[in-house]
Amino acid sequence: MTAVQHAPRVGGPAPGGQAPPPARRGPAGRLQPPPEAPPAGAARLLPRTVAARVRTLTALTLVLLVVLLGVAWAAVSNAREGVRVIGHDAGPQVVATGDLYFQLTDMDAQLANALLIGDAAGGGRDQALARYDENRRKAGDALLKAAKLADETTENNTARDLLDALARYERLAGQALLLDRQTPHASGPPSQRVIDLYRQATDLMKLDLLPKAYNLTLDNGTLVRHTYEDKRSAILMGRTGILITGLALLAVLAGFQLYLVRRFRRLLNLPLAVATLGTLVLVGAGTLMLSGQADHLRQAKEEGFDSILALSRTRAISNSGNADETRFLLDPGRADAYEQVYLSKSQTVLYLKAGNLTQYNAAVQRDLSFDPGRAPFLGFLGTEANRPVQSAEQRAQLTTMMNRVLGDYQKVQANDRRMRDLVHGDQRDQAVAGRASAAADFAQYDRSLQGLIGIHQKAFDEAVKDGDGGTGGWYVILPVAGLVIAVLVLAGARPRLAEYRWSA
Repeated sequence: MTAVQHAPRVGGPAPGGQAPPPARRGPAGRLQPPPEAPPAGAARLLPRTVAARVRTLTALTLVLLVVLLGVAWAAVSNAREGVRVIGHDAGPQVVATGDLYFQLTDMDAQLANALLIGDAAGGGRDQALARYDENRRKAGDALLKAAKLADETTENNTARDLLDALARYERLAGQALLLDRQTPHASGPPSQRVIDLYRQATDLMKLDLLPKAYNLTLDNGTLVRHTYEDKRSAILMGRTGILITGLALLAVLAGFQLYLVRRFRRLLNLPLAVATLGTLVLVGAGTLMLSGQADHLRQAKEEGFDSILALSRTRAISNSGNADETRFLLDPGRADAYEQVYLSKSQTVLYLKAGNLTQYNAAVQRDLSFDPGRAPFLGFLGTEANRPVQSAEQRAQLTTMMNRVLGDYQKVQANDRRMRDLVHGDQRDQAVAGRASAAADFAQYDRSLQGLIGIHQKAFDEAVKDGDGGTGGWYVILPVAGLVIAVLVLAGARPRLAEYRWSA
């Protein structure tokens, strides 16, 4: 028997399955597809209508704009705070307290000079005492600044201990000077009682005052270093945040523009195009500004502050070494100790391998010329000679001044060698008499050091000035630019929404 197959009826149930939803007929009698099933999962969160999509793109644009402005505002705030602390607050105060070490060493040096000169006519005792009093006043002012800057208990305690130790030193110094006047003598070592009092004073200076002054400078310098590291890092992070947020905003604006072009058949949405251009300018200008601020902070810290502080320390150690020469003549009982200390301080200033002062002086008198960044010596002056400098003009100035400092330093060391040779040859009186000309050469060396500090001070001041001007007006630019861009975005979206409602 032959099986007869029947064609399935249109609209009947599908074999082995559930019947599909019935097709609907349109006004013209045509069949229309069944309605789409509602989206499931995360797709339900996406806008489904044109108006909703336009509103979502507008809201996303405005949110990203607010984030961009917030990141830029925080970065500008960090830049201004960094310049304020390093350039106007802690930085200059730390330099001032760094000078405290020099003033203390010079007090002790001038006390030794006054005692060594004695009552010799025209010997310069009055000048030495006048300079002692001047340094005493400056040291007191520096200590007050240090106490004001101190923000921790340990720093406050150090400043107070320094004031107490300075008072004890002045009492011993006054007793030594009074006793020295009561026992007149020509240029040369005073009486043993005066020497004993001076030993107590200078030991207090070297073992108590100077270490605490140096620690105070280091503690306060830590504040500048931490501020520099934190604020510069925050500026660079802010720059990165502006780039990321700005690129995201530009991508959304570009996508918004393309969507409107495709959906509404418009070649260009002029307000959105202007808003995109304004965002691009704002992101570019903000990035360049923050890059400049980070560089200004680096210049102020590395090419200005660091060198000023290190060279101020160099001046203080050099001056203390010069005082050790006076002590060498003033106190024969400690001559060997003062000679060894002088060698140690000299190698701290400019290090060359040597086992004693004779070898060191011979090494110093050789050619010390150098190429920037490749100095054949170490120490504070070696660090300065090898310090990287960005500006070619400043590098040339520093090299010229550095060579002058080295030349003057060679004269200082040659005078020291001559003085010690006289003492070892039993010509102490001639050695004492030669201190006047040696003092003139040391004064010239100190002026050269101050000239070198002046170059870095100028770089510091210029970097701080540029940092102050670099963020000028940005607290006005950011809200104004944000408002203009927001208005342009709303102006570009509103007509499209109105057109959609009209066409619907």
